[in-house]
Amino acid sequence: QVRLVESGGGSVQAGDSLRLSCVASGYDVSSCCMAWYRQVPGKEREGVASIGPDGRATYRDSVKGRFTISKDNAKNSLYLQIYNLIPEDTAMYYCAADHLFGCGNGCPTLEGGDFGYWGQGTQVTVSS
Repeated sequence: QVRLVESGGGSVQAGDSLRLSCVASGYDVSSCCMAWYRQVPGKEREGVASIGPDGRATYRDSVKGRFTISKDNAKNSLYLQIYNLIPEDTAMYYCAADHLFGCGNGCPTLEGGDFGYWGQGTQVTVSS
């Protein structure tokens, strides 16, 4: 079974940095597309960043320059390094992984959100 477990969230001040982690089991991070999403109560889930098997990353405009998505294949983990947090970043952050079958063929779009597996989320709260 596939399991994604996020960690690294917390309550921080604007301008602080956080590094979110997602440890995968039953899933090869190196072979598939993975992503970070976030959601605020009452609002739609939004894609933050994705990274493909080739290491290419895609970001939503609002986080470009501040967020970096990466993988550590040896640790089978996904990361999201966040710099200069702002209150608008406050959300539950979810790790997502592409469907296993044919996952190496391409990455789902962030907008579409067609990922097969999701973690439980880690909360990021940013105060001004």
